[in-house]
Amino acid sequence: MSRERFFIENATLVDGSSTDILVAGGTLTVGADARAGSQDATHVDATGLLALPGLVDLHTHLREPGFVQSETVLTGTRAAAAGGYTTVFAMANTSPVADTPGVVEQELDLGHAAGYATVQPIGAVTVGLAGERLSALGAMAASRAKVRVFSDDGVCVSDPLLMRRALEQVKAFDGVVAQHAQEPRLTEGAQMNEGALSARLGLTGWPAVAEESIIARDVLLAEYVGSRLHVCHLSTAGSVEIVRWAKRRGIDVTAEVTPHHLLLDEELVADRDARFKVNPPLRRKEDVLALREALADGTIDIVATDHAPHPLESKTCEWGAAANGMVGLESALSVVHEAMVSTGLLDWSGVARVMSATPARIGRVGRGMPVASGSRADLTLYDASASAVFDTGRLAGKGVNSPYLGRELPGRVLWTFHGGTATLRDGALIEPDDAAALAGKAA
Repeated sequence: MSRERFFIENATLVDGSSTDILVAGGTLTVGADARAGSQDATHVDATGLLALPGLVDLHTHLREPGFVQSETVLTGTRAAAAGGYTTVFAMANTSPVADTPGVVEQELDLGHAAGYATVQPIGAVTVGLAGERLSALGAMAASRAKVRVFSDDGVCVSDPLLMRRALEQVKAFDGVVAQHAQEPRLTEGAQMNEGALSARLGLTGWPAVAEESIIARDVLLAEYVGSRLHVCHLSTAGSVEIVRWAKRRGIDVTAEVTPHHLLLDEELVADRDARFKVNPPLRRKEDVLALREALADGTIDIVATDHAPHPLESKTCEWGAAANGMVGLESALSVVHEAMVSTGLLDWSGVARVMSATPARIGRVGRGMPVASGSRADLTLYDASASAVFDTGRLAGKGVNSPYLGRELPGRVLWTFHGGTATLRDGALIEPDDAAALAGKAA
């Protein structure tokens, strides 16, 4: 499939101005010069469409290698393209675990072969995610994958000495440890947020202090070492206050919030619908509001999906047996639209910052650039005026475990360009003649 050139007419930039955009040769030309080079380009009428830089997700579970019944790099990056994402960071909890240069390079190559999005591997902090000894952090950083983000996500690095040593090692190559903050002894058997509702339902609670105590410890370790720390899926009002304190103190800490923690709360667990079972769990309404305010004021730096696909049988079962996790790539922009833009807490420039520019900066990849002449042609066209019930037709990966099925959500991603290649075209995923051709186009 040959590389097309696209002339996008009358798109709206995040500052509210209208402009024309030429997508050609893997880069953007914006403004008057776009029309001058538009001969023989495919015309796209973008009147009323918002032009955002391609979205960047710092926290995606692609499951491959190993758990291909849940997701593959190909299906996961198709889900990414459907949601407007052009770069995803793949978490290390695969089989084998991404704890060696060989495995992270395999993930890198699978992403290139798929072609729908750039896949940047995340390396495991500890061998096999076992929390006993550090992985080959420096070797993964020096590999072709150039890993800069390390995480045992799904498992907390609970040993403080291991965490200290990891922070010391990644400092040498400007890496970052992304911590799943969950004190394991405080969450044994946990099924949902700990509180009055968990007591009423008779479900073992996951207390907020289990998250907050690890974050407090880790920001102090990061300060002592002088290294970068990233907090995964922050979920409580208390965690917000700890991160806010750490930033005021000058500690190099960043934090993410998931779309589902910005919109959903623990009351949805009352019917024991396993679509709402996730780790960390859905929290109180007060926590949801605190997270929104923290994202708006910059205490929380980014939105990351924690896209976690599971086979149908792992979520259509009784609550106690169900797996934790939700798919989120396809719905994330609409959820942020509802939770943050519709409430007046963020404008579209802010959305571009928390869903593109800042996650790219934290991950140290050259993505998330503004929509401007000379920028790499990673671009998302979004219809912010649309509104529809979210259904399985919007899901492009293997997982259908979305908490938003049957819920009306605003907006719709209509076009996604990855390195100048249209991967989503007028709301439909491109089906390449062969995957290698698509990959070559977006290299």
